[in-house]
Amino acid sequence: MNTQIHEPPVCDLEALNSLLRGEMSAVECYTLSLGKFNDLQLIADLQTIRDDHSRAVRQLRDQVVWFGGKPAECAGAWGIFAETVTSVAKVIGPTTALDALREGEEHGIDEYENALENNDIHPDCHRLIRYELLPACRKHIEELDRLKSEQNR
Repeated sequence: MNTQIHEPPVCDLEALNSLLRGEMSAVECYTLSLGKFNDLQLIADLQTIRDDHSRAVRQLRDQVVWFGGKPAECAGAWGIFAETVTSVAKVIGPTTALDALREGEEHGIDEYENALENNDIHPDCHRLIRYELLPACRKHIEELDRLKSEQNR
């Protein structure tokens, strides 16, 4: 009987967990911000973006596990930042809150672009980032820009 143990390929688990924490922070940020708005359509649109980030959390968590790591369990410092930004959203107004969410998306894009330059991240993860996660963040920015322009009307 020939039983071979197949080890998962090597991947920079620290980098993947950093991306995972960023996505968990995004979920927290959108969840906390939902209660700061009164417009039901705006809330629904923000929930859709939050759901995209929840999907990214699941995908990144699955990748960390597949490559033999222990997934991050909390957003860490980014979660504290998310709470701070969303706690002032009601005071600073919806437009500024949307700007803060957009800034978070821009940060996510930067993190994903940096990950694509990391040769220690497995090519399968690069594909996930390049073809799913990064385009989703770019789409979120377009959506937030649209929402902001509607708020300014």
